[in-house]
Amino acid sequence: MTGLTPSTPSAPSSSIDWTEDGAPHSRLFDDVYFSKVDGLAESRAVFLEGCGLPEAWAGRQAFTVGELGFGTGLNILALLDLWRRTRERGARLNIFSIEAHPLTADETRRALAAWPELGDLADLLIERWPRRARGFHRIDLPELGATLDLAIMDAAEALAEWTGHADAWFLDGFAPAKNPDMWSEAVLAGVAARSAPGARAATFTVAGAVRRGLAAQGFAVEKLPGFGRKKERLEARLPGAPAVPASRPSVAIVGAGIAGAALARAFAGLGVRPVVIDAGAPGGGASGNPAAMVMPRLDAGSGPIGALYAQAFARAADLYAGLNQAMIARGVVQVEAEPKDPSRFDRIATSNLFETGRVRRLDNGAVSEALEEADRPAGLEFTDGLVVEPAVVLDVWLASAEVRQASVAALLREGAGWRLLNRDGASIARADIVCLAGGAHVGALIGALAPAPLQPVRGQVSLAGWDAPPVAAIWSGYVIPTRDGVLFGATHDRDDRKSDIRDEDHARNLDLLAEGRPTLAAALRDKPLAGRAGIRAVTPDFLPLAGAADGADGLFLLTGLGSRGFCAAPLLAEHVAALAMGAASPLPKSWQEIVDPHRFGLRLKRKLGRSVVHSRDPAT
Repeated sequence: MTGLTPSTPSAPSSSIDWTEDGAPHSRLFDDVYFSKVDGLAESRAVFLEGCGLPEAWAGRQAFTVGELGFGTGLNILALLDLWRRTRERGARLNIFSIEAHPLTADETRRALAAWPELGDLADLLIERWPRRARGFHRIDLPELGATLDLAIMDAAEALAEWTGHADAWFLDGFAPAKNPDMWSEAVLAGVAARSAPGARAATFTVAGAVRRGLAAQGFAVEKLPGFGRKKERLEARLPGAPAVPASRPSVAIVGAGIAGAALARAFAGLGVRPVVIDAGAPGGGASGNPAAMVMPRLDAGSGPIGALYAQAFARAADLYAGLNQAMIARGVVQVEAEPKDPSRFDRIATSNLFETGRVRRLDNGAVSEALEEADRPAGLEFTDGLVVEPAVVLDVWLASAEVRQASVAALLREGAGWRLLNRDGASIARADIVCLAGGAHVGALIGALAPAPLQPVRGQVSLAGWDAPPVAAIWSGYVIPTRDGVLFGATHDRDDRKSDIRDEDHARNLDLLAEGRPTLAAALRDKPLAGRAGIRAVTPDFLPLAGAADGADGLFLLTGLGSRGFCAAPLLAEHVAALAMGAASPLPKSWQEIVDPHRFGLRLKRKLGRSVVHSRDPAT
């Protein structure tokens, strides 16, 4: 396995110090993280009992807990401990917690060391400790049937961006006098808006502003005896009763490339074993190269699209890191290739979208040294950039599904579900939910059901044997190591659906390689080249389609990933599966709109609406 030497992170100054008795204390809010008497006992008494747990999840196959103030994670450990002892067989727990000032893993380990009875859970959590970059970060806890989504941002914004509904809330954001923003009207309104009917909330504080704020949002509020030195605590409940849970639906996924495999993994995490159908073997399409680079889309800069790809990149890197057998190389150099790149790369390197220290600005000397080429432009080093072996990823993720080889030619609405048909009209499968995860053929498959603006793009890569694996690098082209050589390219030809290997495209790829790695290109010009051509799908705005198909209930899309499939598919698949199952999405609301398949129709309606307004007689 090859890779760059990881850069040394420059961690931000800590927001925590320690009292004489070893308890964690917040420098920012001058308050303790938990009771000096017994923090674990306080968590159990105030939050678990205050939310009626475990009785509230009895008989439930899915339960969601929200929390304001993740802190050291002690409340969540207490919750997970209770969940593993009392949950229904096969039940799933989703946790959404918010923390604007996250601690490091080492700080958390020290804070939680006081409760060895939770040591195994603490080790599990710390081993998968979330990143500290701004955004949503998902931690999978399959051993416990649980998932934790941690929002690193202010509470009001996080609540506005989350699309889940909590059955219980732990309101634990330091004392109102110390941290009033956590108890503001906007935050309490967000809690109410993101609550399921009958949701319960619990907190240690009985401050009048909190009682009045919760009551104003429709909660029935009650004071109860407090814990330790605190005489009272609050419990609150919204009117209504939890919805009767529906049975888990059947799911069919069309396409066994990275999008389909990521969907199979995501649905399995929600308790469903899907059927994956593909006309060929897994990875037979655009996901079948011997190596794939995992990098974010940088042309989007530091705006919302850039933020979306940064979160997708972080999620993909974390998931692939758990597949050691798939790893070929770690670390990628992005080289300046356009006039605007220097200033754009400066902004990206100093933004809060990526983990501190994981994206580093390189001068031209450092890039030249890394690439073993003279006089290269400056660039960026992505420590989390990866090269993976697609076949291994697909094998592992598709193991959670039933895979069938068949060609789906049509979809037929049947009752509340769908029938998948072959070219002869014979049935291949029936499912309540269908996810289309193929490439350019998706648009033709769904036809008039839910038109998808997809354009095919042919891309041919070139392969050569090479004894010294190159550092993965990207400019207007790219080069990455394979298990036994080098892969470079790629061509980009719109509306070309042919997959033959062309000598002229090898020549084009060598010219592209010469722009970034001239010495390597010269060495490869006389070597025999193999190749592979795949047909990708792109949309008019070059962004994926990830969500419910427009106008077709139970039909979902994950396509249009372009050349960033191995970066974007894991997170977007979790988003699509969550939408299909009625679960909480790991994608912030404003970013969901970026990839919503409805967006083109909505833009057209807005455009037509403006045209109508502009054409009206001013006198009318």
